[in-house]
Amino acid sequence: MKKLSILFLLVLTAVSINGQTAEELKKAQAPKKAQIAKLQGEVKALQAKIDALPGWRKGAFGTIGGSFSGFNNWYSKSAPTATAGNIGVTVNGFANLIKEDFFWRNSAAVNLGWVKLDEEGVSGDEDFEATTDVFTISSLYGKRLNEKWALSGLAEYRTTIIDNFNDPGYLDLGIGATWTPTNNLVVVIHPGNYNFVFSSGDTVFESSLGAKVVADYTQKYGKLSVKSNLSMFQSYDTSDLSNWTFTNSFGYTIWKGIGVGFELGLRKNKQEALNDLQTRESNPNPTAGFDDVDNKLQSYYLLGLSYAF
Repeated sequence: MKKLSILFLLVLTAVSINGQTAEELKKAQAPKKAQIAKLQGEVKALQAKIDALPGWRKGAFGTIGGSFSGFNNWYSKSAPTATAGNIGVTVNGFANLIKEDFFWRNSAAVNLGWVKLDEEGVSGDEDFEATTDVFTISSLYGKRLNEKWALSGLAEYRTTIIDNFNDPGYLDLGIGATWTPTNNLVVVIHPGNYNFVFSSGDTVFESSLGAKVVADYTQKYGKLSVKSNLSMFQSYDTSDLSNWTFTNSFGYTIWKGIGVGFELGLRKNKQEALNDLQTRESNPNPTAGFDDVDNKLQSYYLLGLSYAF
């Protein structure tokens, strides 16, 4: 009994010592955490000053996504023996020259996707086919009126590059004002903008004069990179010639610039919807007009491996 009592006391003493040690370590840890938080705040403030200095700012990040699958005599499928694959690639880059009295902002975005379904016994489906095909490049020059406002001119070009390059292609040229409330947000307001639309043959696409509004947000929150861009054109002739595109890209770095990325794109363009209705492979309607088209929301997304430079 005495031995048990001694053993019990030893155990209580060990627990008490460990508890005291843990409390002491936590007390010693607290001021270290406070010092780290203070240093992180100072580093953030210094980075903000660096970002505000005149000069070039360059960067790029993107996402690579893909999946591959194969089936052999899988009879529950309509194609029991087949292979399938999806590949997607996005790239978002920018090169901005920031000066005290002017700025010159340049950006490019590419989103390409391919899909393949190779069914045994069916010829003609062995190659990858393009599914997503988006290419946008823009250049914005602004002469500052003050810290937040500038007189500006914008050139923006959008098209596809895998299939039907420049058919259609959209070129916006306009002048107006640009608002830059922060280093990461740029809002373009151009009431004088001409939307050139290029296409081959006799198509529904028309160029027109209108207003252009662009909002671009680029930011980095620790390991998370974010880029959102809204580009809108409102035609003065008719709303049938108006369009907008909204893209959002996210990249989370895990190791040496590599991580997880996601991109979502939305668009509404009645001219594209009518052209599809008139020329689609299945059940086309070549005599359809703008009143006949259901201008549905266009969208694409990509989830995969991200990279940053």
